[in-house]
Order: sequence, then structure tokens, then C-alpha cells
Amino acid sequence: MILEKIDEKLLKMAEQSDDVLKEIYDRIDKVCLINSDRILSAFIENRVSYTDFADINGYGNYDSGRDKLEKIFATVLGCEDALVRPQIMSGTNALYLAFSALLKHGDTMISLTGTPYDSLQEMIGLCGDSSQSLKANGVRYEQIDLKDNEFDEEAIIERLSRKDVKLAEIQRSRGYSSRASLNISRIGHLIEQIRKVNQDVIIMVDNCYGELVEDREPGHVGAHIVVGSLMKNLGGGIASTGGYIAGRADLIAMVADRLTAPGIGKEQGANFNQNNSFFKGIFVAPSAVRSAMKTAVFSAYMLEKLGYNNVSPRYDEERTDIIQTVELGSVENLVSFTQGIQEASPVDSYVKVLPAPMPGYPFDEVMACGAFTQGSTIELSADAPVVPPYTLYMQGGLSLEYGKLSVLLALTNILKKDS
Repeated sequence: MILEKIDEKLLKMAEQSDDVLKEIYDRIDKVCLINSDRILSAFIENRVSYTDFADINGYGNYDSGRDKLEKIFATVLGCEDALVRPQIMSGTNALYLAFSALLKHGDTMISLTGTPYDSLQEMIGLCGDSSQSLKANGVRYEQIDLKDNEFDEEAIIERLSRKDVKLAEIQRSRGYSSRASLNISRIGHLIEQIRKVNQDVIIMVDNCYGELVEDREPGHVGAHIVVGSLMKNLGGGIASTGGYIAGRADLIAMVADRLTAPGIGKEQGANFNQNNSFFKGIFVAPSAVRSAMKTAVFSAYMLEKLGYNNVSPRYDEERTDIIQTVELGSVENLVSFTQGIQEASPVDSYVKVLPAPMPGYPFDEVMACGAFTQGSTIELSADAPVVPPYTLYMQGGLSLEYGKLSVLLALTNILKKDS
């Protein structure tokens, strides 16, 4: 039994945490209710029926379930239209699809949040030598770094007022960086300021890890394109593949043409019998995100109580995504913690996590993810690049109870190593 392996001191701390964290948990519950209401109302409005779960194969023509699903995603994300497909295999794939559809030779894109996370850099052409990168195909790239975890609004407005940038991208989550994630209010304020000087630039938000954490989404505050993965929040731990791109209808039509072919657009694409899991995934997503948020808050509280100072966000800070980070200070601590998470996982619990190369990342990684869906990060996972200061990135947890068991075992492993 996992409980029998956990340090007694940690179990007592965990019991005490329930009272300390009650108000924070209550706030998370309120957001979950608001998002659940939006999703349930969208299901009812679109008259979802059992027949919408039918397997449509071949070309995938006349899939009314797929059409309803995409209307639901558009509503939830505050957008006009959406593309939700099993053919989109990851968040990175969704981002590349959107970029390559909307940017042509000679266009300029600009990141408003500094250097994007590692797996996007080769896609853009900041590293590597792929002939299919944006840079190799004539797209110019610029970036404006954040200042003290805030948008450099003056520099952004000055640059975009020249009106020669086709697309401005905002990465909501921190990725593998020390900066804080960006909340919807800050994104909305920036979009409002941009609109005063430039009505034409396409504003795209990489929404990965942030969906349903707040009671609004980027589309509600003016983003033209919102992109993410179903192996994260909006899949609810149910979807076994897939990604989404939501936004302005004319832009989604362009992306759909890129996914299929001009003249076909959204009208084709077999659902591979995924409609049921996609519908069910977004239906349970508010609850799954709530559990992931509470697991992150609990983890931060425990780490702070154990004396780890570089915990972000702190347990009582505002959150806008499901990622929790902590500087563990050594390779040994990284390995001990991730091995504990893996050991308390429902799948592949017997696997020993060790540093190893990972496709798309420039450093060796440690990764614990004993998930029902490979690579799912709404299920509890913990990973880190094996470089100083040895910062761990943890996300997910389909229930607070499972999250507690995994985190407590991981912390027990570190305590044993130090004893």
C-alpha cells in the first residue's frame, strides 16, 4: 500500500493542509462550477445526441457529431469556430499547423513573451536545420522579452504600430522557464492596447496548460486564434489523442485548408471513433482541471513547509495554468522525486525514471508520467531538464487523492535520500 510507504511526518502535514488550504480550494471549486455551466449549456444548446458518437470512417463526410463538438469548443473558448481533430497529434503539432496556415513567405511573426519553449524552437527555426521550419520557408521571426514577468507593453505597442507584423503570439504558460504564467486579465489588457494601434495583426495565444483554470479563455478577451492539446486540460484525462485550434471563422477556414486541402477544409476527416471520448473529455474537463489545480496547491504547500524556497507559484498565489515548479537543487533530488511520482502511478509504476534524451528537447530530461494516455499531462506528471538549478515542472492529477499519494511518496523518497 502506498500509504504505508509514506513518511509519518508528511502524513500529519498533509492532514493539517486541508484546513489551511480550504479557502483556496473553495475558490477553485467556484471556477469549476462556472466552467461546468458553460460546457453543459453548450452541450444542451447544440442538442448533443447518442448518434453523434458514431464512428465515421473513410473520408469522414457528414459527421454531425464532429461539427457539434467543434461548436462546443468554440463556445467554451470564446471563439467563432474551432477545429478539433484526432489528426492533430499534440499541442506542438497544433501550433505548427496554425503558424504554417497563417504565415507565408515574407510575413513576420513576433513572440510577445520572449523565447518560446524548447519544442517550438526548431519549428520556428531558432535551432536545427529543418527545411520545414518557418524560417526556412521565408517567415521572419522577432521577439520581445518580458520585463519582470510583465509584457513590455511600450516596446510591443511601438513595434506593432508599424503595421508590418502578420502575427503576434502569446505563450500563456511558462514552459521551461522561470517566468510566471500570464493570466487572462493581463492578456486581455494587452490585446486592448494593441487594437488601438493595429487592427490587422493576428493575435494568437498558445493556451496549453491554461484551459479552464480561470473563468474566461483568451477568445473572450479578443484573441483571434487559441491553440492547445487534448492530452492536456480540455481532454479531461479521457481523450487519448488530438488537439484543437479555435478562433475567428475565416482564420479557422485557412487552418482547415492546411490540414486537409483547399476546397475540402473542415468537411472531411475521419473521427477514428474518437467522438465519444472527445465529448466526454471536455464534459469532465472542469473537474479534472480542478483536481490538477488542487494537487498543485497541495504540492506547493508541502514543499514550502519542507523549506523549499524557490516554489512557483507559491501555494497561496494566483494561478493561471496547472504547472507547479520547484528548484530541487540537485540531479539526485530530481531523480528521487520523479521516481516517487512514477512509483505511485497507475501505469508503468515499476519503471525507474533516469535522465535520458527526449525528442524536441536540447538537454537530457527526467520524466515521470505513468498515464493511461502516453504523454498526457492532465494526468499527474513531473519532468525536468537535467540542468542547474534542477527545476522540476509538475502538472496534472485526475483527483486530489491520487495526487496527494503520488506527491507524498515523492517527498518521502527525497527525505529518505537525505537521511
